[in-house]
Amino acid sequence: MFQPLYVAATGLNAFQDDILSLTNNLANAQTTGFKKSRSEMESLFYIPKSFKDELAGALQSLDEVPAVSPEFGTGVRVAATPKDFSQGSLQSSSNPLDLAIQGSGFFKVKMPDGTLAYTRAGNFHGDNEGNLVDANGHILSDGIVFPTGVSNVVIQQDGTVLVTVGSDLTYTSIGQITLAKFGNPSGLKSLGQNLFAETEASGSAIEGNAADENFGTINQYNLEASNVDVISEMMRMVVIQRVFDTLTKAVNSYEGMLTSLSQMKS
Repeated sequence: MFQPLYVAATGLNAFQDDILSLTNNLANAQTTGFKKSRSEMESLFYIPKSFKDELAGALQSLDEVPAVSPEFGTGVRVAATPKDFSQGSLQSSSNPLDLAIQGSGFFKVKMPDGTLAYTRAGNFHGDNEGNLVDANGHILSDGIVFPTGVSNVVIQQDGTVLVTVGSDLTYTSIGQITLAKFGNPSGLKSLGQNLFAETEASGSAIEGNAADENFGTINQYNLEASNVDVISEMMRMVVIQRVFDTLTKAVNSYEGMLTSLSQMKS
């Protein structure tokens, strides 16, 4: 009897999750390397309303019984919230350690437990020991260490890091930044802090040099902006608000029907 209320409740819950994902996108519209997420919904199982046996006694033959029984859905749910790894725009910077990937690759950093995490955010800096680290202090897995007294840093599109020390004008290579790519990046697990971990869904990381096929190039003095389109997200928010209003009206209408039915019985 209360099935319509349950269906409406699943819709309200699903769109509550959708608005949460959308709000997170908007909150990170200015976050370097952020990748927006989207909610993918699916219908819940359907319940057939079988009335063939009831009609059989009233009809002359079973041939007159409708061939297809009506089915009624039980609502909706959020099936997944995959990340959209489309390219964000590149924004110029004055910091030589700001790097942006033009392509599908990921930077690799070491986590405290020794595992690797992957990121598109290239706002790096040097720590007290000269290690190249990300904004949260995670060391780049390629082991780039700047010598004392570095005066200039050049990072080529293939990831080669060249430096000059003191007044010396000769550039010396101190290593190369490599990248990782995945067969299904949408399957990566979000760790927060713009970091991702590989999963069975993403497949194992494939490592290679920047500028190799499908890895992308590394652009110095650039940062990749968030790929959130604020206008599109705001339009989506309006649509969700209207759906919320419609579902709420449906609940109120059904509640009124139940009230009227109760009064008729009494």
